Parts: sequence; structure tokens; C-alpha cells
Amino acid sequence: MKRNRSDSNFKVFVMLFFSLLITGVYAESGRLKPVTPDYKLSFPLDYGAHQDFRIEWWYITGWLETEDKKSLGFQVTFFRYATDHNHDNPSHFAAKHLIIAHLALSDPAVGKVMHVEKTAREGFDLAYAKPGNTNVRLDDWTLVREEDGRYQVDMQASDFGLQLLLTPTQSMMLQDMDGFSRKGPKPEQASYYYSEPHLSVTGTVFRQNKPVKVKGRAWLDHEWSTAYLDPDAEGWDWVGANLDDGSALMAFQIRAKQGGKVWAYAALRDAQGNMTFFDPDEVEFTPIRTWRSPHTEAVYPVAMHVRTGEIEWRLTPLLDDQELDARQSTAAVYWEGAVMLTKDNKPAGRGYLELTGYVKPLTL
Repeated sequence: MKRNRSDSNFKVFVMLFFSLLITGVYAESGRLKPVTPDYKLSFPLDYGAHQDFRIEWWYITGWLETEDKKSLGFQVTFFRYATDHNHDNPSHFAAKHLIIAHLALSDPAVGKVMHVEKTAREGFDLAYAKPGNTNVRLDDWTLVREEDGRYQVDMQASDFGLQLLLTPTQSMMLQDMDGFSRKGPKPEQASYYYSEPHLSVTGTVFRQNKPVKVKGRAWLDHEWSTAYLDPDAEGWDWVGANLDDGSALMAFQIRAKQGGKVWAYAALRDAQGNMTFFDPDEVEFTPIRTWRSPHTEAVYPVAMHVRTGEIEWRLTPLLDDQELDARQSTAAVYWEGAVMLTKDNKPAGRGYLELTGYVKPLTL
């Protein structure tokens, strides 16, 4: 039914990270908070870090166009993870939080995604996620939200990098129940979740130390939780898309290990700000074409048919090889790719598709 409404400890930390995602356990100490539906998101406070929750991320994806009209896709993600260790330890060296970051650039001229990851314990002003507003740093990689709402991204790797300015053109999109986002059949399987679609992007992409001016559109997600995925979850399929008519689409399904789905959700907001939400049985992801990774032998459904209610969408990748091997940071391998959307066989927009759990189920 549609509803309309306006080091040595590193491996240990990674194991805890994915134990959280799959089993949904709460911190035994009781220090970390659960996600509850009675909390109302408040801004600018909720733009910043929430250190009393286990896991949090700021996630930006988008399409860029060079001055010679070539298309690129990009992904920027910063994670903050509470480790359950040393929170009573006054030492600055105590690993209370981990900061993890991923940077990726999809370039058809290269033929595959370029990807870099970093991990560091929070401290010494070299790695942090600050409360109060978006301000995240890992070494020389930064994501900062200015007082006027614009985001500055500065991330440089050895062979590519980004310096981008992202400007909001629409109001934020509170997911699900005013930002309380269900991730399974149990009420505690949830996160706090908002999106900022249709960010206008300008800046520079660096490839082999050569600057290339770009412009485009991006999508930002900010999400935080202490526990969420069902133990039967294998992985998820997710899409966020900026549509050509000014609308914004977000949809996901959490796949069950035995087949079928544990949960699903979708939201469609039109250019005037009207929201339409879709129940789990109204959301379907059906593979159209698969791609076998030469790196991991995983088979990904890189072209998808997505149904949200009576609306049929088709997702086609910018390029097939957009697999990210992040085993050195989050212990996961996943497909994260720029996709084009059609509706009724007509161009409808551009977005990003994320596919997890295809190398192996996300288990400890």
C-alpha cells in the first residue's frame, strides 16, 4: 500500500564491525544507544557525529562530466566505528573509535573502478568525526559541511583524487518514518537516516596528477545505528538516484540467506517535495544481466529491474567492473557503481547501485 506524507587490534575491530551488521548485538556495557522511533532528528546537530551509537557513515555518490563531455562516477565514504574498547582509558592512544574512508572513481576510459581505502584510530586531530556539524578527517582526507550547507571534499590518492564543492539544491529527504529507517521485521533493526539528493557539484578530478575540471550531481546519505541487520541477512541491494525531472528515488532490499528478502523499502520524492513511500512487498529487485568479476569470481547483477509499486525502473551500469575490494578496512568486497535509469524505456536519471554479500554472505 502506498502512503503519501510530506595494528594488532585492527582485525578484532573489523570482526566486531561485521558482527554488528549481521547479528545486531548491542554493546554489553550499555554505553551505546539503541535506535528508537520516538527520536526526532534535529539540525544542525544531527549533521555531526553521534559517538553514543556504534556505527555511522557519511556516503556521497555522483556523476561528473568533464569539460570534453566525458562521464565519470565517484564515491566518497567516511565511517566512524565505536570499538567497545578503552572508553574509560584517558590515554590519547586508546582506540575508542575507528575512522575508515573509501574513495572511488569510475572512469570508462580506464575500464574499471579506481579505489583506495584508509583506516586509523581516532585521535591527535589526525582522524576524527566531530559532533555538531559534518566534519570528518582521516589524515589529509576531509569532508566538511560549511555553515551555508555546502560540503567540501578533499581526498587525494597516489594516482587519482577529488576536490569537490557540493551545494544543496533541495531540502533533505528524511527516510522512512521521519528519519527512523527500518532494516528488518524487528523494531530494533533500524537506523537514523537522511539523504540530500540533487547536490550540485563543481570542482576538480586529479588523474595521474593532472587536474580535470568537472561538474555534476551527487547524492549524500548520513546514517547511524547501534544494531540493525537480521541474522538471516546475506547482503543488500541499494540504489539512490537523482532523476531528470527533479525527483529523487531511494530503494533497497535486504536479501535472505535462504533466498527471498528479509526486508525492503523505497521512497520517491517529486520535484515539489511530495513523498511516496512503498511497503516491503511493493519493492522488487530482479537481475537483468550479471557480470563475473575477474578479481574475485563473484557474480553481480549489474543490470537490474527495480519495481516500486506500479513503477518499473531499469538500471544499466556505466561500466561493469565497479567492484571494490575493501578487505583491508571493512573486511568486505562489494560492487558500487554508477548506473543510468530508464522508466518506460525512456531516460529517467542517474544514480548509484550498491551490491553486497555476493562474494560471500556478510557473516563473522
